[in-house]
Amino acid sequence: MYHQEKRGRPVPGSCGDAPERRTRCQLCLQERMQQRAENAEAEDCPESDQEDAAPLLNQQLSLGKGLCSARYSLALVLHFSLFLVYSLRVNLSIAIVAMTNGTNPGRLPNISTDVCPNRSHAQPNGSHREFAQDGVIFPAQYTLWAKWAPPLERSRLMNLAEAGCTFGTFITFPVAGIICQYLGWPYIYFIFGGIGCVWCVFWFLLVYEDPARHPRISAGEKEYIVSSLANQGSSHGRSLPLLAMMKSLPLWAIAVAYFCNDWLFYMLLTSMPTYMNEVLHFDIRENGLLSALPYMGNWLGTIVSGLLADFLLSKHMFSTAAVRKLFSVLGMLLPAVSLVAVSYVGCDYTAAVVFLTLSVTVISMCGAGFNINQIDIAPRYAGFLLGVTNTFGTVSGIIAPTAVGFLTSQDLLTGWRNVFFVSAALNLFGLLFYVSFGSGTIQDWAREDTALQ
Repeated sequence: MYHQEKRGRPVPGSCGDAPERRTRCQLCLQERMQQRAENAEAEDCPESDQEDAAPLLNQQLSLGKGLCSARYSLALVLHFSLFLVYSLRVNLSIAIVAMTNGTNPGRLPNISTDVCPNRSHAQPNGSHREFAQDGVIFPAQYTLWAKWAPPLERSRLMNLAEAGCTFGTFITFPVAGIICQYLGWPYIYFIFGGIGCVWCVFWFLLVYEDPARHPRISAGEKEYIVSSLANQGSSHGRSLPLLAMMKSLPLWAIAVAYFCNDWLFYMLLTSMPTYMNEVLHFDIRENGLLSALPYMGNWLGTIVSGLLADFLLSKHMFSTAAVRKLFSVLGMLLPAVSLVAVSYVGCDYTAAVVFLTLSVTVISMCGAGFNINQIDIAPRYAGFLLGVTNTFGTVSGIIAPTAVGFLTSQDLLTGWRNVFFVSAALNLFGLLFYVSFGSGTIQDWAREDTALQ
């Protein structure tokens, strides 16, 4: 095969003398294999003697790059799976407004001298918060991507899958609002829960652990994926270098970034409908539609940022660490600035919606930043590390809604201003910590030949 003939023969001047020489050489080889396949298809001419060594492989690689390939099919399946996960998660944010309005119709709003004028007949709700977690699917999908995603396609594949989170949010907010208004809030759980049960059947039929076990993957695509991931080592089994992980600053950088950024994200996810109801006084249908608007931008931003990150890596414009930090800066700094702006627009409904939309849209850039950095520094342990770092995000997601309830319990506008300030400050701290200590290279403790037993 082509990659077997070329393996072990260094290409002068292409990979440098950096410590990660093997990894970079593997990426260079993978890129040339893709380019050869594209050129052969574009020119539509007889293959050269060298290409004749593996004509079938080159042809299958060129055909296996589209949405019909097994790895992109997996990304689409995960996209819809995460769509349902977040639909089940965020429907409570709309239902809680209808539930509290229905059970406490005569409840008086919090006393405040600077509350915005009521622009509808909606009654403000209480400060009750609840947070639902579906944490197991995220470590599971990272374990899958460690065996399915070639290094030069990680950003686009993983972001395409994770865009389902925000697309589910975008669809669920308006649909849940309409269901609450016309059918009643209990039907939200019946409808979305039923769809989730049906989808489980398709999941077990369509998803396979690795390319070797997939019955419909082409031989060319299987060989391409396996060869591109050959240098990262096999699965860790039951062996985990826990002490080395606890001492790893790059891993701590990811965990801190998760905590700080997820505080902002989940604060918006769970509390934006409450803000629009209590402060801006949108009714339940307007609330759902306007709460969904930012997540449409987030969905598009997630997909575009993944494509752009892979483009920068494939052209060798930046190192992996530089790309992850660049997108983290964009995804954490700009939302923090937007939230500070929201705190000063007061009752300007249009400006508030614009800044909230901008904040949730730009935060999607983190999908090509620290969000997928675990698979860069330790691909063998990607699923486990995602579970660990995502736990930090989960904890912040539990604390944030409670903090919102506490800060807004006395004065609405002042309380929400403090909510936005705290979220912005945490985001900036997480960004500085990640930029200072983040990395893009495989750590010594994550290499197969040096893993602790």
